[in-house]
Amino acid sequence: MSERDELESRQRYRVFIPLATRWRDNDIFGHVNNVVYYSYIDTAVTTYYFERARYDVTDALVIPNAAETKCTYKRPIKHPASIEAGLRADRIGNTSAQIGVGIFLKGDDKASAWGYMVHVFVDRVTTRPVPIPAPLRAVLEQIAVEGQ
Repeated sequence: MSERDELESRQRYRVFIPLATRWRDNDIFGHVNNVVYYSYIDTAVTTYYFERARYDVTDALVIPNAAETKCTYKRPIKHPASIEAGLRADRIGNTSAQIGVGIFLKGDDKASAWGYMVHVFVDRVTTRPVPIPAPLRAVLEQIAVEGQ
């Protein structure tokens, strides 16, 4: 099996956020539509910021802006399903971070899809990059992968 064909495993992630599919997530082909996975990724990362750092982005002076996202799909998920998003910090810079996300059926060892989100932290008013706020940096460091 080539590296491209290998599935991401649960062991590569540091923390898991429970999610659930919704009726509207299925498309005409009877499985969760590809764009919905981006919503799962965004929801999992934002939930992690809020729950672990108590960082409410709705009124914060520094906010995370999605600069880049990617998702690789390997196995379909159908509604209804309990799913989990595995998170890890692949890279933590001064003003940005790349968070790896794996989407797993609950309890499954192999990911159905995986990808990442790059957040650039910006001043809400000027939209200029600023250092990652300390509470967010701390929770990102908790899920950093080796070499970070």
